[in-house]
Amino acid sequence: MQAHIKLGKIFGIQIGLHFSWLLIALLVTLSLAGHFSAMNPEWGGGVIWTTAVVTGLLFFVAIILHELAHAVVAKMRGLPVRSITLFALGGVALIGKESGDAATEFWMGIAGPIASVLIGLLCLLTAGFLGWSPETQMLAPQTPVLAAIVWLGYINIVLAIFNLIPGFPMDGGRILRAIVWWITGNVDRATRTAARVGQFVGVLFIVWGIFQFFSGLGFSGLWIAFIGWFLLNAAGASHARVEVMRTLQGLKAGDVMRSECQTVDVSTNLQRFIDNDLFRIGGRCFFVTEGDRIVGLLTPHEIKEVPRDSWADITVGEVMRPYDQLHTVGPQTPLSEALETMTRDDVNQLPVMSGSRVEGVVSRANILQLLRTRSELEV
Repeated sequence: MQAHIKLGKIFGIQIGLHFSWLLIALLVTLSLAGHFSAMNPEWGGGVIWTTAVVTGLLFFVAIILHELAHAVVAKMRGLPVRSITLFALGGVALIGKESGDAATEFWMGIAGPIASVLIGLLCLLTAGFLGWSPETQMLAPQTPVLAAIVWLGYINIVLAIFNLIPGFPMDGGRILRAIVWWITGNVDRATRTAARVGQFVGVLFIVWGIFQFFSGLGFSGLWIAFIGWFLLNAAGASHARVEVMRTLQGLKAGDVMRSECQTVDVSTNLQRFIDNDLFRIGGRCFFVTEGDRIVGLLTPHEIKEVPRDSWADITVGEVMRPYDQLHTVGPQTPLSEALETMTRDDVNQLPVMSGSRVEGVVSRANILQLLRTRSELEV
């Protein structure tokens, strides 16, 4: 999931927000305002809304800490972590590659819930130190500070329990995958099992949410159904990914690359290039050259980032992705690994290099055509 708003880095990990987070942030704030208003109506509107906003922000900080726990374990196990993105259903840590063993998958999966439980217990202990008593003030702490801390304590423990539901790709689903992987020794079988359980859990959430909606729970029921829909789709995508990787097993990037690649000079006007080359030829990938040297790559992805009324005023070299920023693979790179790289880096083509020499380009379109052909022939 790509972040639309970048907040900065923690331990070298980019923290960002997806636009969908803005919606859930608003809903959480409204819900907290209603909760605090019902429990302590004497506080007044200003205090209630201030407490709701601050508590909501601290809640999302707790989610970041939850995801950082996953990221720290991944880094300790030698896996690259690129970013953490907050979105409508919480947060997600983008880890550069899959776990190499069941133990890594298990500890990565359980690290987040452990962090949430610790945060929750710390909040409740702090509230107790400040004078809160669960026997007399459990639902309605007397001060805004205590109300915020107590709510954060309970909600983080609930978050940990919720994430332990064995619905892949939730944390519980990853833990289940690790256990099956450890028992069977087969990561693909483990992923299929966890994904099927995730789909089943997703269906249960949808049915339960719809039932709750028609039983009078209103928006909360629809939200449960939405979570179920997300789980169903995410688990289905995970299952499909396993099947794709199984189909690509044994194939190399060099097997499907296009060896004849079109080129364009770095000084070519972008509008002229689009009119004379891109629209007429229909190519999707061009190497940008300066003399006999390749200096970059140009695809429709880069062109779309430039306003149309600027095309006539800039050159290809100003739009291209520079050579030193290109992600490349070798002819012997497993095709499944090349596809993972394209997905992770959000690119559609990868140059295939032998040393410093360009052999060709492998693209999503090449891989999709291969998958379609094999599917038709049931290979």
